[in-house]
Amino acid sequence: MNLQGKVVIAQGGGPTAVINQSLVGAILESKKFSQITKIYGAVGGIRGIINEDFLDLSQETTHNLEQVAISASSALLSTRDKPDDDYCTEAFHVMKAHDVRYFFYIGGNDSSDTVRIINEKAIQENYDFRAIHIPKTIDNDLVLNDHTPGFGSAARFVAEAFIGANLDNRSLPGVYIGIVMGRHAGFLTAASAMAKKFPDDGPHLIYLPERVFDKEQFLQDVKNTYDKYGRCVIAVSEGITDKNGTPIISTLSETVEKDAHGNVQLSGTGALGDLLSDYIKKNLKISRVRSDTFGYLQRSFMPCVSDIDQIEAREVGEKAAHFAIWHNINCSITIQRVGNYAVEYKPVPLKEIAAKTRLMPDEYINSNGNYITNDFISYCAPLIGSDFAQPARIRAPKVDRIVKK
Repeated sequence: MNLQGKVVIAQGGGPTAVINQSLVGAILESKKFSQITKIYGAVGGIRGIINEDFLDLSQETTHNLEQVAISASSALLSTRDKPDDDYCTEAFHVMKAHDVRYFFYIGGNDSSDTVRIINEKAIQENYDFRAIHIPKTIDNDLVLNDHTPGFGSAARFVAEAFIGANLDNRSLPGVYIGIVMGRHAGFLTAASAMAKKFPDDGPHLIYLPERVFDKEQFLQDVKNTYDKYGRCVIAVSEGITDKNGTPIISTLSETVEKDAHGNVQLSGTGALGDLLSDYIKKNLKISRVRSDTFGYLQRSFMPCVSDIDQIEAREVGEKAAHFAIWHNINCSITIQRVGNYAVEYKPVPLKEIAAKTRLMPDEYINSNGNYITNDFISYCAPLIGSDFAQPARIRAPKVDRIVKK
């Protein structure tokens, strides 16, 4: 079937360093098909469709698109709206009025659900329409995917940040805590381990949302590490919880911020790092304890983009056009690992991805729940890029003492 009409492309949720590769891949590949009459970009995600805030990307130059592709963050801007049935119905009717026959939405869990609902609206109204979810999330938590575009570059940022934090901590010993994004999935925090080169390098401890965070055991882990090395570097997911599922930030503080959806505010605040630092100082009597919250820095940091991540982000955008226009299907595109290392892009039904969350596999987390395994190192290594560098140490021998023997 040769379905003729317009394409609408939008970007949803948190931006990444490579999301525009997917955008440009979808645009340039769609331009190759004669049945595509126009390519529109919705400004501000799904809200841009509701507002009929469209850009005619058919009239953008290839050169400028290629410059946009290597620029971080969402070129079409984004939204945190979580559309319900009525919202999606309105968005669908706007697209129908504009003779939109192809809808490409680049995003994570919530965005995939939006694509599913809109596609169901088209089916109910017997309107020929193709809806494609293009994967994106630094959290790496889309089910049925080996990994997702955006994760590799964010993981590289986390790994490189911990290289610097470890070197700093080795020069001036103490306890250092780095708080990393991840409400439910710990992939990004686990990437801090990619910074480890020598046996005494940090991070020495890693705490993920997939394991219960016991405050007393945490203190013991820190004490044991500090006693062994005279210092301790710690990576902590913002979403760590106690045995009751209560965010640790809530157990350490009586006042916590909440976002627009009623969730405890984890990103954009340094509270958890400060609270854990104070907890260590108070109970272990270690004076030099410092913390950083990586916050939004890890999402769109252009200087440390993974080359592998860029390539795959571009290709999932291109595959959106292939699956919708050539193969005439609705789907979410998944990335599957083949051998060591290659990938394949496979379509799966939207309902199998929509609003589901993937967690770190058990085999990636050690039995104590305070570090990761070599299986995760092998999994993550190709994703952070082929030119990932690590620092060296001075190997010169010590000179014998003469005065102070």
